[in-house]
Amino acid sequence: MTTTNPTILALDFDGVICDGLIEYFEVAWRTYCEIWSCANDTVPDDLALRFYRLRPVIETGWEMPVLIKALVDGIPDEKILHEWVSIAPQLLLNDHLQANEISAKLDNQRDEWITTDLDEWLSLHRFYRGVIEKIKLTLDRGVNLYIVTTKEGRFVQQLLQQEGVNLPAGAIFGKEVKRPKFEILRELIQAADQKPVTLWFVEDRLKTLKSVQQQGDFEDVKLFLADWGYNTQVEREVAQKDPGIHLLSLSQFAKDFSRWY
Repeated sequence: MTTTNPTILALDFDGVICDGLIEYFEVAWRTYCEIWSCANDTVPDDLALRFYRLRPVIETGWEMPVLIKALVDGIPDEKILHEWVSIAPQLLLNDHLQANEISAKLDNQRDEWITTDLDEWLSLHRFYRGVIEKIKLTLDRGVNLYIVTTKEGRFVQQLLQQEGVNLPAGAIFGKEVKRPKFEILRELIQAADQKPVTLWFVEDRLKTLKSVQQQGDFEDVKLFLADWGYNTQVEREVAQKDPGIHLLSLSQFAKDFSRWY
């Protein structure tokens, strides 16, 4: 079935809807200091800028303080960019740490921050231009909208509510569901009331889109790589050459669905 409108729109959060780089770095730095006992809590020069540049390597939250550990330890940026999948677990192994342990500390840092100074925490998040308006318009048109993210769902809900977007908890699939994104997309298709289902998925990680492609039962799902998100020029060029992935710009996202590809 050919259509210019999805019946289900699934969106990643970080790097698609919201740019939280400043908050990511701050909470990652606090967590890093908690785990590795900073002698001095003064942030080294250029550390934040290097972290921002390397944000595309991070897949889930626990990696953020580990990225800071890598930078503080002097691992070169280019090496991190190309070898992060082996660097991160090695750093954990070196200090006898577990990913879920770091993740819990990171979430606790966020919870404490939200409890003590919610306004400050919210102020460090920036929603990409036109995205909230597009979400509201999409909901008004009756499209079923879901957030599929590796961020804790409660944080996503809190941020969206501040922008006047009140999604039911069942429409937000966060880190707590502990399932790959392709499994969640499959469940959304299977549970949909409206048939036939036309699902569009917007994500800023090429690796995630590739994992959806590899499942073999998503031929009718349209996949979009958000070129404004946390990805690299090389990844955008790869997506552009892939007939199964549409490279989407922020200006396109804000327009009618017919202009998306």
